[in-house]
Amino acid sequence: MSRSLATRYADGLVEHSRVVIVLTLLVTAMVAAGVVIGDPEDGDIGQFDADSEETEALDEIEATYGTDDDIVTQIVIRGTGDSADTGDGDVLTRESFLEGLELQQDIQENESLNATLADQGVLALENVVATGAVFEDRAAEANGPPDTSEPTLEEQIEALEDRSDEEFAELLETVLDPDGDAAGADAGSGEEGDPYEFLPTDYEPGATTADSRVAFVFQIDDGGPDDDPEEAYAAQLEIDDLVDERFDDAFVFGQGITDEASSNAVGDSFGLITPVALILVLVALGTAYRDVVDVLVSVFGIAVVMAWLGGIQGWLEVPSSQLLIAVPFLLIGLSIDYSLHVIMRSREARTGQLEDDTADSPQRRGVRNGMRLGLTGVVLALAAATFSTGIGFLSNVVSPLPAIRDFAILSAGGIFATFVAFAILVPALKVEIDGLLESRFGRDRRKQPFGLGTGPVNRALTGVVSLVQRGPLVVVLIAFLLASGGVYGATGIDTEFNQADFLPEDAPEWAKSLPGPIAPDTYTISDDAEYLGDNFQERGEGSQSQILIRGSITDPATLSAIESATDDIAGNESNTTISIRADGDPAVESPVTAIRTTAAENDSVATALEERDTTDNDLPDEDLEGLYDDLYAADADAASSVIYQTDDGEYESMRLLLTVRGDASSQSIADDTRDVASAIETESDGAVTAVAAGGPITTAVVQDALLETLVQAFAVTLVVILVFLTVLYWVRHRKPAFGVLTLAPVVAALAWLLGTMAVLDVPFNSETAVITSLAIGLGVDYSIHVSERFLDERDRRSDSNGTLEAGALEDTLRATITGTGGALLGSALTTAAGFGVLALALAPPLQRFGLVTGLSIIFAFIACLTVLPCLLVLRERVHAWRMWGGL
Repeated sequence: MSRSLATRYADGLVEHSRVVIVLTLLVTAMVAAGVVIGDPEDGDIGQFDADSEETEALDEIEATYGTDDDIVTQIVIRGTGDSADTGDGDVLTRESFLEGLELQQDIQENESLNATLADQGVLALENVVATGAVFEDRAAEANGPPDTSEPTLEEQIEALEDRSDEEFAELLETVLDPDGDAAGADAGSGEEGDPYEFLPTDYEPGATTADSRVAFVFQIDDGGPDDDPEEAYAAQLEIDDLVDERFDDAFVFGQGITDEASSNAVGDSFGLITPVALILVLVALGTAYRDVVDVLVSVFGIAVVMAWLGGIQGWLEVPSSQLLIAVPFLLIGLSIDYSLHVIMRSREARTGQLEDDTADSPQRRGVRNGMRLGLTGVVLALAAATFSTGIGFLSNVVSPLPAIRDFAILSAGGIFATFVAFAILVPALKVEIDGLLESRFGRDRRKQPFGLGTGPVNRALTGVVSLVQRGPLVVVLIAFLLASGGVYGATGIDTEFNQADFLPEDAPEWAKSLPGPIAPDTYTISDDAEYLGDNFQERGEGSQSQILIRGSITDPATLSAIESATDDIAGNESNTTISIRADGDPAVESPVTAIRTTAAENDSVATALEERDTTDNDLPDEDLEGLYDDLYAADADAASSVIYQTDDGEYESMRLLLTVRGDASSQSIADDTRDVASAIETESDGAVTAVAAGGPITTAVVQDALLETLVQAFAVTLVVILVFLTVLYWVRHRKPAFGVLTLAPVVAALAWLLGTMAVLDVPFNSETAVITSLAIGLGVDYSIHVSERFLDERDRRSDSNGTLEAGALEDTLRATITGTGGALLGSALTTAAGFGVLALALAPPLQRFGLVTGLSIIFAFIACLTVLPCLLVLRERVHAWRMWGGL
């Protein structure tokens, strides 16, 4: 688009403003119809396949060992110190156990809840103790062989009710005896279970008191394999209500609970921050415009952009996701920026500040001529900013994640809608409204642009002009040093992805004291997750990693390697994610534990093991294949969970199941699991290969691959924008170097942002990598406006050879910084306030979004108003030096 084309565009829009308004509103109505016609559904971030040995190992595990489809809900019961049901902070009391059993009874008697229970149902320490009591009673009453059938809940409750506190204490001591039969049993078998599985990791084996315990609810759901288990999740919420009725200090933890808390926290967050953000934005707009009509016109333009956004999402049937929350905020910020530039530039035209001839001519100062001059000067910058910003976000369309592709498409579509609203509709609308107010109501619509005049804003911007003139090299060097520090800090930035970081946090007390409609709820889910991870071996999604072992698995040395590697876990200070049991052993299921546990319960396996153990270490030293045969014959379920036997009877692989902290980052879990796998390979002298696998490992691989993809998209975006700006300035001004100069402050602002994220300990992961793309989008927008205004002002003050006249550089800088700088300041203040208020949100993703976006806006503004003008001044001085022959 050449200068003459921009002039013709502005002339046509101003002369046919009514037709433009009607046509634009008709198109808007057609696009917005997608809100009603389209059917976007709720979605999530999604998953994609990342080719790696870890994912291949998981595929093999799922094909050979199968998967456990049960959903595990965890109930944590804590002693309060003054609770009637738990005693003096102790949860190992008869009264507390009876409450737990009666809770299970409530769950079973509820038809909808009972329908979601798996065969194992509810498994808790009270079941282990009560079952022992039932068997004692049966043995005392039996004349013949005792009844060994599984006791019902009613029998368990009755057995505990019939016991005195002294008798209960003796029974509990027997059950918790580390040398007794109950300790070491398989908690996942659905039988008695290992009592230590339900006690804190700091529990001293044999003690008969504890300040907390955990129970597991095993659930199923009839939904499809790709559907969320909605019935099971809904049951978790009902169970939570039943737990609150029974215990003074207890909580339920499961995916349904976390989903509900996250959803409510997002709603509460928006209920809290929306009025604050609205007030801040209106105050900022009012301060910048100082005119109600222009504020209303700007707000109307934003509403049009939102209508386009909803329509595009509807027509394309883009599913809603948490990530898409960022898009409306992005477009609001961009809309305010576009609006300020259009309206402020028309104000400059009407007050005679865009031409050398400032004679008070009604024609020159008229509504239509003012908009024509203003729009002519700014529409090129708006078009260039729209293209470059759109490209910046559209680059994410290469992402393998559907939600990020949707984010890219909606952002690009919304950016185009912003251009339509503020480069087409708003100028035409303002021409008609201002013309009506002046012609019929006699109101003078000439307003002073923000940043011009004699106010504090103008004085501050004039100070920036002096700084740029006096020390451009110093400013550039400081910016370079800060950017270098930011890059250095970014090398150590945390790139881990932790699902616990997405759990909502409780609101501060001042927020809870707000009026009822906007006062947030109390959220303890984050604290609950931390407590669970600190004190218990967790169950459920994300609580286990795996190691697949291939090679010489029938070599006795392999079992020795497994035992040695797993024994080292407890003493490894670098291990922060693999759980340690109350007895000090790592929470690992392996062929070694399967052999020893089965041998303790089965005489034939015990005999087979003893015959093959020549070193008295409870491990076979020969004929391992024969022992595996005996293990499969005695307990096929236990054997097949850790050793894979083909249909031909051959033993092909082994696996380890490691219980890990659910609140740990996936990358940390992957590192610790890989350490164990590496130790197994080392101890076996390369006889086997061991590959880390499992849900957390796959998540780590996916997140690392995704982050790499986003970083590559970053690089491609910068290159594409650089090429575009270079071509743009070559075609329009024969100054290709301006492409590099325009992009330089954007890169500097991005480096500052990454360094600040490192200082504030904000991770750079797949979530924040998408958010930081705003730094490029808004930064390029700001930078283009400054460069375009500088060149425009420079051309007005240059001679026929394109050389600036004496003293013209200062005037060019002043017009650029006080004119465009005022609009940028108003835009930065408004959008930073709107985004920054998200830091008050209860949902951590929204907090990070507000913080990172607010910082990116501030840094982009500072860089574009200081670094870029300094670079332009240095270029002019170098150019002048060359013109004078280097003198």
